[in-house]
Amino acid sequence: MRIVVRGSEGYEPLLRALERRGDQDLAKVEAPVRAILEDVKARGDVALRELVTRFEARTITNVIWDRDAIERGAKELDPKIHARLVEAGDRIRRYHMRQIDPGFRYEEDGIVLGSRVRPVKAAGVYAPGGKARYPSSVLMSAIPAAVAGVPRIVLATPRPTPEILAAAVISGVTEIVDAGGAQAIAALAYGTESVKRVDKIVGPGNLYVACAKRLVFGTVDIDGIAGPSEILVVADDQADPRVVAADLLSQAEHDEDAYALLVTLSEQQANAIASEVEKQLALLPRREIAEASIRNHAVALVVGDLVEAGRVADVLAAEHLSLQVREPETLLESIGAAGAAFLGDHTPEAAGDYAAGPSHVLPTGGAARFHSPLGVYDFIVRTSLVRYSKEAIHAQRGLLTELARLEGLEAHARAVEAR
Repeated sequence: MRIVVRGSEGYEPLLRALERRGDQDLAKVEAPVRAILEDVKARGDVALRELVTRFEARTITNVIWDRDAIERGAKELDPKIHARLVEAGDRIRRYHMRQIDPGFRYEEDGIVLGSRVRPVKAAGVYAPGGKARYPSSVLMSAIPAAVAGVPRIVLATPRPTPEILAAAVISGVTEIVDAGGAQAIAALAYGTESVKRVDKIVGPGNLYVACAKRLVFGTVDIDGIAGPSEILVVADDQADPRVVAADLLSQAEHDEDAYALLVTLSEQQANAIASEVEKQLALLPRREIAEASIRNHAVALVVGDLVEAGRVADVLAAEHLSLQVREPETLLESIGAAGAAFLGDHTPEAAGDYAAGPSHVLPTGGAARFHSPLGVYDFIVRTSLVRYSKEAIHAQRGLLTELARLEGLEAHARAVEAR
């Protein structure tokens, strides 16, 4: 783990480089991804099957798993594991129930105004099937859609396993597309003979999936462009180096490109934590992946005071922000941007990954500056409501016609006067 002290020559350049860590090189895969999208758009199921054979080295007979097939496959899961998924799902659902937006109406001077809230008709949830399986991501992506009232929730994932199928049933998934990669995104966005198109696509994936989501945006909505997972731990002198190291490694083991970032108030603490990282790294089953992440991206910034710690955290706008300091709530007040904040020594980021309640689908690469965690609000559309009484339109005649003519739009003014 590289340790850099504030005031040293490399401190500010490093901070600026980390601030730009979300600049993904999607351009290098755009041409092949665009070709995949166009192929599925033009040839539907035939292209999807061929692409699955080419990129996933398998043959699929049924593109779609319906609800009955999902439920049959889910029954193969160990009942104890199933119970844990149900418990996690219940917690996630209770949290997201609080995000329901009922809309509003009010009357002002004879004018009824309001906002009508409705769910999208269909949502696509992408769940990777590469280095690991994440039933938790199915729960975290699909449950907010179900709580929003989305009637059709389509999970795209290759080779669905019993734990994925169980998570799909618990989450309210109505069908599964048995494919991954850019070809799955194409099927969700454009539709095929077997797959009806969706209105929104959510969920993380690799570079090809991220590029595909960006290219289909506009045809459908997306939740964002996800990059490598990341954690920023701010630790003062009372933080336990063993615990901090464990939290850093919990992100490093996701993949080689993950970011494990640390801010401390002293070099002594930074060195103690770095030493713990090395000790624990040696014992991890996924050591190879975690080690690549630590060697390539792990950085400890020594800042000296909490004011600078807050500034650094705000600049980095991390996906996961762990505040292992004496007064985490106070420090959080100085930090405007973070995907999810984990407050205090007893709050592991891993709790947020599985069962705390909020969705673990979070903005990465600094996108927390302008983007939010996945939630019920991602699966709704709003309609503005306006109704004038006869008296109200007469009262506003002058206001409306004068503004219309100010902009040179005479037909607008006459549409008011016609009433």
